[in-house]
Amino acid sequence: MVLREDNVIETVTGDRSPHYEPFGWHHWPEHPWLSYQFRRGLGETQEGGGDTESWHREWQAVADRNFARGEDEAARGHVRTAMNCWLRAADYYRQAEFFLGAADPRRLATFTKMERASHSFLAHLSPPGEVLEIPYEGASVYAYFVSAGTSTERQPCLISMGGLHSIKDEMWFMQARGALQRVYEVPIGRCVDYLMSRRDVDPSRIAVCGSSLGGYYAARAASREPRLAACVSHGAIWSIHEFWKNADERHGLAGHIKWVFGVKTMADAIERFKAFTLDGVLQDMRCPYLILHGGHDVLGMSQATKVYEYANAHGLDVTLRFVTPEETGAEHCQHDNPTIGQELIGDWLADVFGIDQRAVLARMQSR
Repeated sequence: MVLREDNVIETVTGDRSPHYEPFGWHHWPEHPWLSYQFRRGLGETQEGGGDTESWHREWQAVADRNFARGEDEAARGHVRTAMNCWLRAADYYRQAEFFLGAADPRRLATFTKMERASHSFLAHLSPPGEVLEIPYEGASVYAYFVSAGTSTERQPCLISMGGLHSIKDEMWFMQARGALQRVYEVPIGRCVDYLMSRRDVDPSRIAVCGSSLGGYYAARAASREPRLAACVSHGAIWSIHEFWKNADERHGLAGHIKWVFGVKTMADAIERFKAFTLDGVLQDMRCPYLILHGGHDVLGMSQATKVYEYANAHGLDVTLRFVTPEETGAEHCQHDNPTIGQELIGDWLADVFGIDQRAVLARMQSR
């Protein structure tokens, strides 16, 4: 048995990148105690230290704390701090809601808290964001409209949508903020008819972007809706059936999949997936099309490649951009670095729509 010196936990290893040591994954070598505590927490989860109940409880607690602080700071006139707190609370409530069962009454209650936090944040933007209910097939599409407010002229617009388990309140972190920085109007959902009626939206420059499963929906929408002037699949899917045909009740998202698709079993879901393919659809797209995909996506890269190859073979104006591990942002929908994802989407749209970002910046600085 080889004895090592005491307190090696304080040693900063020569390899400063995240790496594996004999004692486990060493995430932040320059901060060995932080690495130790993180490693400790992860290890304890497999012995019951973490479960879906604790996930909900702890995220809810930190969300409640941020929301309450936002209310207190707003009352003191500290508006910017309050906005930061509300925005964090919305994201934390989204986490707290995620693993709750479809019939769990806490799910709607938590979702409602998330919306309340989002609404408080939106109300303090300049100009204030709008909370919308757009009529759709006897129901409503709930959406947000946010304006850059930098010009009296009609502005380009981006319709941002989520996927299987990303929602309108999360789109600020994945698409909307980057678009707003480049002077787009940013609502969420299927809103083309509504947008055409607004005097502040340029009807010739309406784009759609969908993340993850929303990347499939966005491509399908742009293939069927001629009023869309650009399309982004932020994570591309060629065929949901091909992608998930072997999924069963043990799948990590089985409960969520069944809830979203309105079925009782995964076998029923797989049967329903068959209708969800871009084959025979994508060739009708007439607008410029960007496929932005993680170059080390945990869900794979073959689906994005198939979408690109089919689009290219049918003469579409298509661009495929894999984000590399060296850049960071190589994870699914750039979850490891959402900023680079927003930059790539926003800049591509600005180029497609002929937006001079330097002129925009000059105009904002002169206000």
